[in-house]
Amino acid sequence: MQKSTPMPALILGGQENTLSLTRSFGKRGIPVYVSSRPSCMANDSRYVSKTYPITSGMSPQAFWSELLLSGKHSELKNTMIFACNDDALEFMAEHKADLVATGDYIVDEFQPELLKSMLDKQQTLEYATSVGCSIPQFWNVSDISDIEAIAEKIVFPAMIKPIHSHKFQRVYPGKKYLLFNDLDALFSGAKTALANGIEFMLCEMIPGSDEQLSSYYTYIDTNGNHLFHFTKRVIRRFPVNHGGGSYHITEWLPDTAAEGRKFFDGINYSGLGNIEFKRDLRDGKLKVIECNARYTAAQELITASGLDMSFLIYEHLLGRTRPETRDFKDFVRLWLPKRDYHAYKQLRSSGQLTSLQWLKSICHRQTFSCFSLTDPMPALQQTVNWFKR
Repeated sequence: MQKSTPMPALILGGQENTLSLTRSFGKRGIPVYVSSRPSCMANDSRYVSKTYPITSGMSPQAFWSELLLSGKHSELKNTMIFACNDDALEFMAEHKADLVATGDYIVDEFQPELLKSMLDKQQTLEYATSVGCSIPQFWNVSDISDIEAIAEKIVFPAMIKPIHSHKFQRVYPGKKYLLFNDLDALFSGAKTALANGIEFMLCEMIPGSDEQLSSYYTYIDTNGNHLFHFTKRVIRRFPVNHGGGSYHITEWLPDTAAEGRKFFDGINYSGLGNIEFKRDLRDGKLKVIECNARYTAAQELITASGLDMSFLIYEHLLGRTRPETRDFKDFVRLWLPKRDYHAYKQLRSSGQLTSLQWLKSICHRQTFSCFSLTDPMPALQQTVNWFKR
């Protein structure tokens, strides 16, 4: 008897996380379709069945509407959709009812209105306060006069933190926020951001090293049941204290998990959730930094630790729910060599890390977000692109 083909997975947006999902599904014989920017690493993976690159000059949301709701792509019927960036989340939140109504797609169990509000970073902090989680101090800003009114209250360093990260990064590529050490620089940066139509809040910078950062991941079904629990922490970021992670490590952190559960259970959340905290050494409390309702750049670390959460979610959405788990390996590391080398140089120049300390820290078995001996083309293509630049 011929074995039936598993339901394909369609992955929208993303970069390293998309590649991780592609490999996870592909190794299990699940057909994988990817629709992202042409530069997405997953486009070059041996495990991709077909790609649908976003057309240049077209917004991702418009492209995906045409791709999935026009009825022109019958080959995409009977697929499961996974969102790997905020543009994809925005599209899914806006069109979940339309996608479900076609009868052609299976989607996450998220609540569209709650997901839309979770894309708002200020709303996330307000949710956190409402359920008793600690947060950094922040101020609403809609005009430069709002900053003038609170000038004496601002504690530096302070950051301009975008309300919507994906919209902010279209103006400030590669940045999560803007950091300022004095009032004059803050006024200048705020005026530029407002002139570019960026919605933002002014937020205090929690002091302490990047090692104080930790994250909790879970998936909650519509009955409030958790499929899994996972925690990790950061070793280094670049740029230091305000960039993307360059070195991560898995570790079960009960207090991070407890605060994460308090947040998600408190707002009656359902679907995939990730929340990041930073421990404030001034009072010892974990304070909410940000929340994501999607797979993150550290996805390959989670899979390498033994918790293949994308497949667990895939199985769950097909009705094959498994027992709740937090079964993963502690002290598995994800290393981004080039970025971490820059982090090392920055820390060395400030006297926070010696060359010997850095070398000792990386002398471990490593997981890489892109490099794989069994799927080498994504890393090779990234190397070619780097030399071209």
